[in-house]
Amino acid sequence: MCGIVAYIGPREAYPILIKGLKRLEYRGYDSAGVALLDKTLNIYKCKGKVAELENAAAGKNVHGHLGMGHTRWATHGEPNDVNSHPHLSQSGDIAIIHNGIIENYATLKEELTNRGHKFISDTDTEVLVHLIEDVQQNTHTTLDEAVRLALNEVIGAYAIVIISKNDPAKLIGARKGSPLVVGIGDGEYFMASDATPIIEYTKNVTYLNDSEIASIVDGKLTIKTIDNIEQTPYIHTLEMNLEAIEKGGYEHFMLKEIHEQPRSIYDSLRGRFDPATGMFAMRSLKEHEGKIKNLKRIIIVGCGTSWHAGLVGEYLFEDIARIPVEVEYASEFRYRNPVINEDDLVIAISQSGETADTLAAIELAKEKGATIFGLCNVVGSSIPRASHAGAYTHAGPEIGVASTKAFTSQVAILTLWAFGFAEIRGKATMQDLRNAFAELETIPDKVQKTLQCEEQIKELAEIFKDSKNFLYLGRGYQFPVALEGALKLKEISYIHAEGYPAAEMKHGPIALIDEAMPVVVIATKNSTYEKVISNIQEVKARKGIIIAIVTEGDNKVRKMADYVIEIPETKEYLEPLLSTIPLQLLSYHIAVLRGCNVDQPRNLAKSVTVE
Repeated sequence: MCGIVAYIGPREAYPILIKGLKRLEYRGYDSAGVALLDKTLNIYKCKGKVAELENAAAGKNVHGHLGMGHTRWATHGEPNDVNSHPHLSQSGDIAIIHNGIIENYATLKEELTNRGHKFISDTDTEVLVHLIEDVQQNTHTTLDEAVRLALNEVIGAYAIVIISKNDPAKLIGARKGSPLVVGIGDGEYFMASDATPIIEYTKNVTYLNDSEIASIVDGKLTIKTIDNIEQTPYIHTLEMNLEAIEKGGYEHFMLKEIHEQPRSIYDSLRGRFDPATGMFAMRSLKEHEGKIKNLKRIIIVGCGTSWHAGLVGEYLFEDIARIPVEVEYASEFRYRNPVINEDDLVIAISQSGETADTLAAIELAKEKGATIFGLCNVVGSSIPRASHAGAYTHAGPEIGVASTKAFTSQVAILTLWAFGFAEIRGKATMQDLRNAFAELETIPDKVQKTLQCEEQIKELAEIFKDSKNFLYLGRGYQFPVALEGALKLKEISYIHAEGYPAAEMKHGPIALIDEAMPVVVIATKNSTYEKVISNIQEVKARKGIIIAIVTEGDNKVRKMADYVIEIPETKEYLEPLLSTIPLQLLSYHIAVLRGCNVDQPRNLAKSVTVE
């Protein structure tokens, strides 16, 4: 959700903060602000994007070696100048930026109001900074101790950073349920909601755990729990490089990330299997072989695109490993009192590794005794740390809000797990594995070939950019791809689109079909091919417009469809890795032609760290 960046050290803070906020805008772009300490505490903030903040601060005092910045995705209070962060305490001496939701803010606000506090915003964040000052004044303690005591009264999720004009050599950060990373440089420190704003300054970071407070005082870092127990920070070395978070000549991050998929899939598979021997090199399989052998059920949890990847996983695990699978929206999972057993495996999927609903689902499953596998992209994030085992996708940073390479990398890992589970449970022979691995090795090149359809996709985008509705149809492995294709179009072009199993069309959606309705049908040559052809004929009989994704060389569908996009032939269980590519490109080019902000679609943020 919101983006946080802070700095303390010998450099001027403002350029670091502005550059960092621009890199964090994918996390929220309703408003932006900075606080800088230069004898006085100077706050500049406004509704809109970071460029508008720069304009608002132009010509003003932006000096200071201690500062923090924030880019907002609104939860409490509409996006406007007043509700923008940073927020000040009652005296104006303490400033805070915050990502998350303080659930008991209304109760705290009432108590503080009764004690004479006056609030100017509609945010829960302003209540928290008032509370911290109130605690400090009543206990006559240090700022970092006041933060610790105040957080013991808070219910909710937060990543916060605090500075005070009375403590010019002090920077304080804390987290619970929302990420915060501390960057450790040479005589300088950084704090951020992820590593993207600090990667060019330091490779050494420590990730705060839940209920930890980091205090940088006079150049020294101390980490304590909110129970006042000092912690020894574990220093990670970032593998990310600066080039990975730049556009690299592409117009948008989303287009760059679509074109990175041959590499991101390769990196996600690399070193995890030996195609010559059929052997795996995945620690999750080796260390949990006994558990996998005796599994009764797999539960996959995720949100949005990760949920769609989980649906592909359901087909993979049931088809290849013969294990029953349930796929759950993480946001609904814990609210229906699910039946979870100790011999269940829960696979939690999240690009960021910080998705609040998925984290909550993990905690519930762990309480019930289930084993947790995390499948995430961001090293050191919360979900991998909360899991018993798992895998990183190694897709590299994904900045575009609409996930692309995250989806295909997740599906690639789920495919490996499905075969690994099948081998352990005696459902796949070494020859089966060698055959599967040989085909998997061809997928990056086949994705590269699929990307060559882009010019054709641009022509289709020009034709359909003004459409009001789309239907996406697929069967079997291609049903989740239809859902994902529809989601992409909705997210970035704001065209209403729905995905359905192709056979379900005649149970309702067929009523919508007329000569103005584009219907995207994934009609690859697989076990459901003839059935999908029947569905195409049903659409054509009602004058619907067919855009078909077909296997290379298919002339049968070409005679029926209005427009055809070919993808290379592969095994049925690997088709989603190819068929999703044209749908990503179609949504992208339609959105560009409609003048939409592709990387930062309205009302959305990249990492949903609030429930």
